[in-house]
Amino acid sequence: MLFNSLSFLIFFPIVLLVYFIVPNRIKNFWLLISSYYFYMCWNAKYALLILTSTIITFISGLLLEKIKNSKNESKKTFLKKLVVIASFTTNLGILFYFKYINFLFDLLKDSFKLLNITINTPTFDIILPVGISFYTFQALSYTIDVYRNEIKAEKNFLRYALFVSFFPQLVAGPIERSKNLLKQFVKPKNFNYEMAREGFLLMIWGYFLKLVISDRISIFVDKVYGDFHTFPGWYIVIATIFFSIQIYCDFYGYSVIAMGAAKILGIDLMQNFKAPYLSTSISNFWKRWHISLTSWFKDYLYIPLGGSRKSPIRTHFNKMIVFLISGLWHGADLSYVIWGGLNGLYLVFANILKPTRDFIVSILNLNRNSIGHKALKGIITYILINISWVFFRAKNFTEAIEIFKSMISTNNIWIFFDGSLFQCGLIREHFYVLIPSLLILLLSDIATLNNITVRNVIIKQDFWCRSFIMIFAICFILIFGIWGSGYNPQGFIYFQF
Repeated sequence: MLFNSLSFLIFFPIVLLVYFIVPNRIKNFWLLISSYYFYMCWNAKYALLILTSTIITFISGLLLEKIKNSKNESKKTFLKKLVVIASFTTNLGILFYFKYINFLFDLLKDSFKLLNITINTPTFDIILPVGISFYTFQALSYTIDVYRNEIKAEKNFLRYALFVSFFPQLVAGPIERSKNLLKQFVKPKNFNYEMAREGFLLMIWGYFLKLVISDRISIFVDKVYGDFHTFPGWYIVIATIFFSIQIYCDFYGYSVIAMGAAKILGIDLMQNFKAPYLSTSISNFWKRWHISLTSWFKDYLYIPLGGSRKSPIRTHFNKMIVFLISGLWHGADLSYVIWGGLNGLYLVFANILKPTRDFIVSILNLNRNSIGHKALKGIITYILINISWVFFRAKNFTEAIEIFKSMISTNNIWIFFDGSLFQCGLIREHFYVLIPSLLILLLSDIATLNNITVRNVIIKQDFWCRSFIMIFAICFILIFGIWGSGYNPQGFIYFQF
């Protein structure tokens, strides 16, 4: 069930109505049933995978709590590690089978082919379960939190099951932490007008990002990337820039709709994006992009590996490991691994070259706080991120290399002046809608960067002003949103991960 589908627009009000009517003692149970129904709309049998992951991590938490309270001090550490290893092995094993088994055999076959050896490997007909990477990581973080004594094990299975499967953020995040989300289910919520109003504004903003900007831009991107031999050079450059906006608005839009839906239910989800394209360094970008995942890798992988507490070489190694695994998390293809590795290299070289950069700034007497200096750093950061996006968007590594060759070898600058851009799926009228929409996005990100929450500014206005803004926004989305061919809703990019 997609957020931008008619079925969700029927499903969500029903969930809300029943949730705020039924007694408190069954509210969590109702949300749990609704969450499983929401997920089963894609593939009912795969709900068993969520249930399996839930049972394994729930039992792991109880075992860890029991071991912590035992008197056998000599075996405590060993037994706790054994439980964590068992939990990780089973959960990641399930994830590996459904997401990476075919990739492993293909990689094995290609490796032997380089040695002129042909081997036959099995191919499994597997449909990737929607959101499996998200809910697996969320469940595993609970196991680690209990192991680290950061939280106590949850003894209410229904409450814990709801934490793993809460429908607004189930299939594409944010990847929530038990310290934030689980405790909010302890006391069922009553209707709160202020939270509902704020949540509704969030959902409107999310639908604007998805339907007006992302799905509109995807028409151009799909056309060019789908036939880059016909649209070489500057077509691909523009399509790549557009893709950077598309994936941002698509994923940001989903996260905001999830935050809004949860807030109407009285639940606060973590912020997943904070104006990432206004970053002035790669490091800063990754602190603002997909915050729930990057912080997950930082807390549960980078720091346990030693973080930056070790030698510079070990620190660089740790960063590369994190980003390579992050790339693999996104998809079972070499191009995703290259994408992750490239971003890791950006960070490593940024650290290595820092003394040189500092020397140049000192010699030239540059003002790092000047607008010009920050703008230059921002442009360089954006260009580097876009280079990596090519590997993310291309079908595979080979196609990504061909796309780069086409960018470099073809100089067709005239397409900006002869109307050729309007032959790539987006007619002139689409650009008339897109340009002011992108300006709104930019202004919103600038406000976010300056810690100004636009929805709070709207809420503070008079009733008639708030009402006008909401009604205008809804009408704008209904009229100018891209609802798909034959009004079939377009999926979200991160559903495939």
